[in-house]
Amino acid sequence: MTALPSFLRLRRMQPNALLGGILMLVLGLTALTGLLWTPYDPLKINILQRLAGPSAAHWLGTDEFGRDVLSRLLAGAATSVWISLLTVTCAVTTGTLFGLSAGFLRGWPDRIIMACNDAVLAFPGILLALGLLSVLGASKYGIILALSLAYMPSVVRVVRGAVLSLREREFVEASRVMGNSELYTMLRHVLPNCTAPLIVLATSMFGWVLLSESALSFLGLGVPPPAPTWGNMLAASRPYIGQAVWLGILPGLCISLTLLGANLLGDALRDHLDPRLRGLK
Repeated sequence: MTALPSFLRLRRMQPNALLGGILMLVLGLTALTGLLWTPYDPLKINILQRLAGPSAAHWLGTDEFGRDVLSRLLAGAATSVWISLLTVTCAVTTGTLFGLSAGFLRGWPDRIIMACNDAVLAFPGILLALGLLSVLGASKYGIILALSLAYMPSVVRVVRGAVLSLREREFVEASRVMGNSELYTMLRHVLPNCTAPLIVLATSMFGWVLLSESALSFLGLGVPPPAPTWGNMLAASRPYIGQAVWLGILPGLCISLTLLGANLLGDALRDHLDPRLRGLK
Protein backbone atom coordinates (compact mmCIF):
# COMPACT_ATOMS: atom_id res chain seq x y z
CA MET A 1 0.00 0.00 0.00
CA THR A 2 1.52 3.29 -1.07
CA ALA A 3 1.64 6.40 1.11
CA LEU A 4 -0.80 8.39 -1.04
CA PRO A 5 -3.77 5.95 -0.85
CA SER A 6 -3.13 5.57 2.88
CA PHE A 7 -3.27 9.34 3.28
CA LEU A 8 -6.48 9.57 1.26
CA ARG A 9 -8.05 6.80 3.31
CA LEU A 10 -7.16 8.67 6.50
CA ARG A 11 -8.81 11.80 5.18
CA ARG A 12 -11.99 9.87 4.37
CA MET A 13 -12.03 8.48 7.89
CA GLN A 14 -11.52 11.93 9.42
CA PRO A 15 -13.58 14.53 7.54
CA ASN A 16 -13.41 16.80 10.58
CA ALA A 17 -9.63 16.94 10.24
CA LEU A 18 -9.95 17.96 6.60
CA LEU A 19 -12.53 20.65 7.37
CA GLY A 20 -10.48 21.98 10.28
CA GLY A 21 -7.34 22.06 8.18
CA ILE A 22 -9.10 23.91 5.36
CA LEU A 23 -10.53 26.52 7.75
CA MET A 24 -7.14 27.12 9.37
CA LEU A 25 -5.47 27.32 5.96
CA VAL A 26 -8.04 29.91 4.84
CA LEU A 27 -7.40 31.84 8.06
CA GLY A 28 -3.65 31.82 7.44
CA LEU A 29 -4.05 33.00 3.85
CA THR A 30 -6.50 35.70 4.95
CA ALA A 31 -4.10 36.96 7.62
CA LEU A 32 -1.18 36.94 5.17
CA THR A 33 -3.26 38.84 2.61
CA GLY A 34 -4.29 41.41 5.23
CA LEU A 35 -0.66 41.86 6.22
CA LEU A 36 0.54 42.48 2.66
CA TRP A 37 -2.43 44.00 0.83
CA THR A 38 -5.96 45.31 1.33
CA PRO A 39 -8.36 46.72 -1.30
CA TYR A 40 -8.53 50.05 0.56
CA ASP A 41 -6.70 51.67 3.44
CA PRO A 42 -8.47 50.12 6.45
CA LEU A 43 -8.04 53.38 8.41
CA LYS A 44 -9.16 55.82 5.71
CA ILE A 45 -12.39 57.64 6.60
CA ASN A 46 -14.97 58.58 3.95
CA ILE A 47 -18.06 60.06 5.59
CA LEU A 48 -19.88 60.30 2.27
CA GLN A 49 -19.83 56.48 2.02
CA ARG A 50 -20.76 55.69 5.64
CA LEU A 51 -22.94 52.61 6.21
CA ALA A 52 -23.06 51.84 2.49
CA GLY A 53 -24.27 48.34 1.67
CA PRO A 54 -22.30 45.72 -0.27
CA SER A 55 -21.59 46.87 -3.82
CA ALA A 56 -19.12 46.46 -6.65
CA ALA A 57 -16.89 49.13 -5.10
CA HIS A 58 -17.14 47.80 -1.54
CA TRP A 59 -17.89 44.07 -1.63
CA LEU A 60 -18.82 43.87 2.07
CA GLY A 61 -20.03 47.44 2.51
CA THR A 62 -18.62 50.20 4.71
CA ASP A 63 -18.78 51.00 8.42
CA GLU A 64 -19.98 54.04 10.35
CA PHE A 65 -16.97 56.08 9.19
CA GLY A 66 -17.09 54.97 5.56
CA ARG A 67 -14.16 52.57 5.92
CA ASP A 68 -14.14 49.46 3.74
CA VAL A 69 -15.31 46.48 5.80
CA LEU A 70 -13.44 43.87 3.71
CA SER A 71 -10.17 45.75 4.17
CA ARG A 72 -10.73 45.99 7.90
CA LEU A 73 -11.59 42.29 8.16
CA LEU A 74 -8.37 41.38 6.35
CA ALA A 75 -6.29 43.72 8.50
CA GLY A 76 -8.08 42.50 11.62
CA ALA A 77 -7.29 38.89 10.72
CA ALA A 78 -3.59 39.74 10.45
CA THR A 79 -3.64 41.45 13.85
CA SER A 80 -5.64 38.73 15.61
CA VAL A 81 -3.59 35.86 14.17
CA TRP A 82 -0.29 37.60 14.97
CA ILE A 83 -1.34 38.23 18.58
CA SER A 84 -2.68 34.68 18.98
CA LEU A 85 0.43 33.02 17.53
CA LEU A 86 2.80 35.09 19.65
CA THR A 87 0.73 34.48 22.78
CA VAL A 88 0.59 30.71 22.22
CA THR A 89 4.35 30.65 21.54
CA CYS A 90 5.12 32.54 24.77
CA ALA A 91 2.69 30.47 26.87
CA VAL A 92 3.89 27.12 25.50
CA THR A 93 7.60 27.98 25.75
CA THR A 94 7.41 29.32 29.30
CA GLY A 95 4.96 26.65 30.47
CA THR A 96 7.11 23.87 29.01
CA LEU A 97 10.18 25.19 30.80
CA PHE A 98 8.45 25.28 34.18
CA GLY A 99 6.56 22.02 33.69
CA LEU A 100 9.67 20.17 32.58
CA SER A 101 11.66 21.44 35.57
CA ALA A 102 8.88 20.63 38.06
CA GLY A 103 8.19 17.13 36.75
CA PHE A 104 11.78 16.01 36.26
CA LEU A 105 13.53 17.58 39.26
CA ARG A 106 10.71 17.02 41.78
CA GLY A 107 11.46 18.03 45.38
CA TRP A 108 11.40 21.71 46.32
CA PRO A 109 11.48 23.02 42.71
CA ASP A 110 8.29 21.05 42.03
CA ARG A 111 6.58 22.34 45.17
CA ILE A 112 7.46 25.99 44.52
CA ILE A 113 6.57 25.93 40.82
CA MET A 114 3.28 24.14 41.33
CA ALA A 115 2.27 26.33 44.28
CA CYS A 116 2.73 29.45 42.13
CA ASN A 117 1.09 27.74 39.16
CA ASP A 118 -1.97 26.71 41.17
CA ALA A 119 -2.27 30.24 42.55
CA VAL A 120 -2.41 31.67 39.03
CA LEU A 121 -4.70 28.86 37.88
CA ALA A 122 -7.18 29.75 40.63
CA PHE A 123 -8.10 32.91 38.70
CA PRO A 124 -10.29 32.58 35.59
CA GLY A 125 -8.09 33.30 32.58
CA ILE A 126 -10.15 36.15 31.13
CA LEU A 127 -10.50 37.76 34.60
CA LEU A 128 -6.74 37.60 35.15
CA ALA A 129 -6.16 39.15 31.72
CA LEU A 130 -8.66 41.92 32.47
CA GLY A 131 -6.89 42.74 35.72
CA LEU A 132 -3.46 42.84 34.10
CA LEU A 133 -4.64 44.96 31.18
CA SER A 134 -6.29 47.44 33.52
CA VAL A 135 -2.81 47.98 35.00
CA LEU A 136 -0.71 47.67 31.83
CA GLY A 137 -3.11 49.54 29.55
CA ALA A 138 -4.63 48.45 26.27
CA SER A 139 -1.95 47.56 23.69
CA LYS A 140 -0.85 44.64 21.53
CA TYR A 141 2.01 43.68 23.79
CA GLY A 142 -0.09 44.12 26.91
CA ILE A 143 -2.60 41.62 25.50
CA ILE A 144 0.18 39.16 24.65
CA LEU A 145 1.68 39.38 28.14
CA ALA A 146 -1.69 39.14 29.90
CA LEU A 147 -2.97 36.19 27.87
CA SER A 148 0.38 34.39 28.05
CA LEU A 149 0.25 34.51 31.86
CA ALA A 150 -3.40 33.46 31.83
CA TYR A 151 -2.86 30.35 29.67
CA MET A 152 0.62 29.32 30.82
CA PRO A 153 -0.60 27.32 33.90
CA SER A 154 -2.48 24.86 31.68
CA VAL A 155 0.73 24.13 29.77
CA VAL A 156 2.67 23.65 33.00
CA ARG A 157 0.23 21.03 34.27
CA VAL A 158 0.12 19.13 30.96
CA VAL A 159 3.92 19.02 30.61
CA ARG A 160 4.48 18.13 34.26
CA GLY A 161 2.03 15.22 34.01
CA ALA A 162 3.74 13.90 30.89
CA VAL A 163 7.22 14.25 32.44
CA LEU A 164 6.20 12.43 35.62
CA SER A 165 5.36 9.34 33.57
CA LEU A 166 8.48 9.64 31.41
CA ARG A 167 11.12 10.22 34.09
CA GLU A 168 10.86 6.62 35.31
CA ARG A 169 11.16 5.05 31.85
CA GLU A 170 14.08 2.84 30.88
CA PHE A 171 15.61 5.23 28.36
CA VAL A 172 15.91 7.93 31.04
CA GLU A 173 17.70 5.52 33.37
CA ALA A 174 19.95 4.46 30.50
CA SER A 175 20.87 8.09 29.84
CA ARG A 176 21.84 8.54 33.49
CA VAL A 177 23.89 5.34 33.48
CA MET A 178 25.78 6.63 30.44
CA GLY A 179 26.84 9.63 32.51
CA ASN A 180 24.68 12.27 30.84
CA SER A 181 23.74 15.29 32.92
CA GLU A 182 20.20 15.88 34.14
CA LEU A 183 19.89 18.89 31.82
CA TYR A 184 21.00 16.85 28.80
CA THR A 185 18.61 14.03 29.70
CA MET A 186 15.70 16.45 30.08
CA LEU A 187 16.30 18.23 26.78
CA ARG A 188 17.46 15.28 24.69
CA HIS A 189 15.24 12.43 25.87
CA VAL A 190 12.31 13.71 27.94
CA LEU A 191 11.28 16.90 26.13
CA PRO A 192 10.90 15.32 22.64
CA ASN A 193 8.45 12.79 24.09
CA CYS A 194 6.23 15.63 25.34
CA THR A 195 5.67 17.10 21.88
CA ALA A 196 2.46 15.18 21.07
CA PRO A 197 0.35 16.60 23.94
CA LEU A 198 1.94 20.01 23.41
CA ILE A 199 0.94 20.10 19.73
CA VAL A 200 -2.65 19.23 20.59
CA LEU A 201 -2.78 21.78 23.42
CA ALA A 202 -1.21 24.55 21.33
CA THR A 203 -3.69 23.99 18.49
CA SER A 204 -6.68 24.22 20.80
CA MET A 205 -5.12 27.11 22.72
CA PHE A 206 -4.84 29.13 19.52
CA GLY A 207 -8.63 29.23 19.28
CA TRP A 208 -9.03 30.04 22.97
CA VAL A 209 -6.54 32.91 22.74
CA LEU A 210 -8.15 34.36 19.62
CA LEU A 211 -11.55 34.27 21.34
CA SER A 212 -10.11 35.92 24.47
CA GLU A 213 -8.39 38.61 22.39
CA SER A 214 -11.67 39.31 20.61
CA ALA A 215 -13.51 39.48 23.93
CA LEU A 216 -10.96 41.91 25.37
CA SER A 217 -11.16 44.07 22.24
CA PHE A 218 -14.96 43.95 22.46
CA LEU A 219 -14.72 45.27 26.04
CA GLY A 220 -12.35 48.06 25.01
CA LEU A 221 -9.19 46.54 26.54
CA GLY A 222 -7.74 45.11 23.36
CA VAL A 223 -5.93 46.76 20.48
CA PRO A 224 -6.83 50.46 20.65
CA PRO A 225 -8.95 51.88 17.78
CA PRO A 226 -8.75 52.81 14.97
CA ALA A 227 -6.59 49.72 14.36
CA PRO A 228 -9.03 46.98 13.33
CA THR A 229 -9.53 43.68 15.10
CA TRP A 230 -12.53 41.41 14.84
CA GLY A 231 -13.42 42.12 18.46
CA ASN A 232 -13.48 45.92 18.27
CA MET A 233 -15.28 45.76 14.92
CA LEU A 234 -17.97 43.70 16.62
CA ALA A 235 -18.17 46.19 19.49
CA ALA A 236 -18.39 49.18 17.13
CA SER A 237 -21.27 47.56 15.21
CA ARG A 238 -23.70 47.50 18.15
CA PRO A 239 -25.27 50.96 17.66
CA TYR A 240 -25.82 50.28 13.94
CA ILE A 241 -27.00 46.67 14.00
CA GLY A 242 -30.49 47.70 12.89
CA GLN A 243 -29.43 49.62 9.78
CA ALA A 244 -26.18 47.84 8.88
CA VAL A 245 -26.51 44.25 10.04
CA TRP A 246 -23.41 43.13 8.11
CA LEU A 247 -21.19 45.11 10.50
CA GLY A 248 -21.94 42.64 13.29
CA ILE A 249 -22.45 39.45 11.31
CA LEU A 250 -19.18 39.46 9.38
CA PRO A 251 -16.62 39.74 12.24
CA GLY A 252 -18.73 37.39 14.36
CA LEU A 253 -18.75 34.84 11.54
CA CYS A 254 -14.97 35.13 11.16
CA ILE A 255 -14.46 34.45 14.87
CA SER A 256 -16.88 31.50 14.84
CA LEU A 257 -15.28 29.84 11.79
CA THR A 258 -11.81 30.26 13.26
CA LEU A 259 -12.86 28.63 16.53
CA LEU A 260 -14.53 25.81 14.62
CA GLY A 261 -11.40 25.18 12.56
CA ALA A 262 -9.08 25.24 15.59
CA ASN A 263 -11.31 22.86 17.58
CA LEU A 264 -11.76 20.39 14.72
CA LEU A 265 -8.05 20.35 13.96
CA GLY A 266 -7.16 19.98 17.64
CA ASP A 267 -9.56 17.05 18.07
CA ALA A 268 -8.18 15.35 14.95
CA LEU A 269 -4.59 15.77 16.15
CA ARG A 270 -5.52 14.37 19.55
CA ASP A 271 -7.15 11.32 17.96
CA HIS A 272 -4.15 10.76 15.69
CA LEU A 273 -1.38 11.32 18.25
CA ASP A 274 -2.98 9.52 21.22
CA PRO A 275 -2.15 5.78 20.83
CA ARG A 276 -5.13 4.78 22.99
CA LEU A 277 -7.57 6.59 20.68
CA ARG A 278 -5.70 5.47 17.58
CA GLY A 279 -6.31 1.87 18.53
CA LEU A 280 -10.07 2.45 18.42
CA LYS A 281 -10.09 3.52 14.78
